[in-house]
Amino acid sequence: MSLKLTLNNLNDISQVADRILEYTSFSKRYIFYGEMGVGKTTLIKELSLQLGTVDIVSSPTFSIVNEYAINDAQKIYHFDFYRLENESEALDIGVNEYFASDNYCFIEWPEKIPSLVEDDMIVIKIKLEGMHRIIEIII
Repeated sequence: MSLKLTLNNLNDISQVADRILEYTSFSKRYIFYGEMGVGKTTLIKELSLQLGTVDIVSSPTFSIVNEYAINDAQKIYHFDFYRLENESEALDIGVNEYFASDNYCFIEWPEKIPSLVEDDMIVIKIKLEGMHRIIEIII
């Protein structure tokens, strides 16, 4: 199943994030596909805010993973695998433990870790069409 949403401007990102969270409420692991600069981190920031984090959400390009607190018991792990040379680097940081936790995992550049992507992860594809972003959610 899939759902396509159109983001006409950044003023609508809150509604788009809300719709994504409603549509995917059964899962906490999301993989984001899209070209550089298409808005993956911006969407993850809005999703994280709607989930209740008060932490500053930024791209973990250099740290590979950022952690944001939602409440005393829940966290969001935000991964950016763009700079990885191979999957073993993801394994070295303990990615399997993060993925197995009961916390949210938002994963940018999953194409860098193809054998670690699991079938039950929510797929979010973002692409530009003119001045609009098309966001496809595949469950």
